[in-house]
Amino acid sequence: MQGMMNGLVFRGDRTVEILQFPIPAPGPGQVLIQMKTAAICGSDLHTYRRPKAEFTDRAPWITGHEPAGIVAEVGPECHRIHVGDRVTIYHYLACGHCRYCLNGMYQWCLERRGLGQPNAAGPDADYMVVDERNCLSLPPELSFDDGAMIACIAGTAYASLRKLQVNGEDTVVVFGQGPVGLMNVIIAKAMGARIIGVDVMDERLQLGGVLGANMVLNPQQVPIVEAIRDVTGGLGADAACETSGSAIAQANLIDALRPGGKAVFVGFGAQGPSITVSSFIGKQLQLFGSFVMPIGYYWDLVEFIIEHQLSHKYQQMITHRFAITEGAEAFRVADSARAGKVVFSWE
Repeated sequence: MQGMMNGLVFRGDRTVEILQFPIPAPGPGQVLIQMKTAAICGSDLHTYRRPKAEFTDRAPWITGHEPAGIVAEVGPECHRIHVGDRVTIYHYLACGHCRYCLNGMYQWCLERRGLGQPNAAGPDADYMVVDERNCLSLPPELSFDDGAMIACIAGTAYASLRKLQVNGEDTVVVFGQGPVGLMNVIIAKAMGARIIGVDVMDERLQLGGVLGANMVLNPQQVPIVEAIRDVTGGLGADAACETSGSAIAQANLIDALRPGGKAVFVGFGAQGPSITVSSFIGKQLQLFGSFVMPIGYYWDLVEFIIEHQLSHKYQQMITHRFAITEGAEAFRVADSARAGKVVFSWE
């Protein structure tokens, strides 16, 4: 396929630019995807906020890593994916044959390349090229919006909650009601748990309540640990998810858990130590880190979404849609910390 396409690039200090790029051609084992939905992730915002000096004298690269679209062209040696297929994209490219890849942990591959980085163009463009192995077929029950969610935040939330083995007997606190936290609310609620959502932005707390949180708390308005203990009979929560990356939230999470409780840490952000070993030894807490869903969880997640009819929740979570040519405004809204999920749409 020949011609030019729009692509969004960062320029530093919260500025973006739409440039014209040649439509890329797929090589052996690669496919060309015509984008239909691409969502903005919180990790994109970390790069968006970097100073201009980090972008000086560097060739611009196309951002993003939450895509879904239609296969427009296939390269040689592709046998599974065909033109016209609807797909979401696993956003870590990898070698495909090392011990980590064979266990579905592409994100640990020593040759990994994350989409939206200088060495792997992202989906914030009209088209993108990816490895065939990264293309995951979307069943007819799921939309392109669902696919963009699965590409990152739904997979991240699902993998983290599987570590916690959440069920209907649990009270789960979700620290941070940004898109990843909201996705944890949706999925933990579908697993049967009672949910407490925590955030400092009232707009996000309201959305958390709409999406299934049984209670929402603002730590700027109430003593958060005391409030959680009050609603759990003085014991503390059974489990917690930390999605904000806030050092204060990480410390509060430890105090808010009951003895024997479990927590998973998902959010990046805190630069220094936030918890001490002595704070969780006596309570015998189980603490997990979680980073990206293993690709092998894909069909389990798809079946979970369909069984629990979560697509309509994802639609409620999307608060803003933009054309790719409106990239500057889209990132401004996402950066405000007052929106739900912000997506680019080509429909």
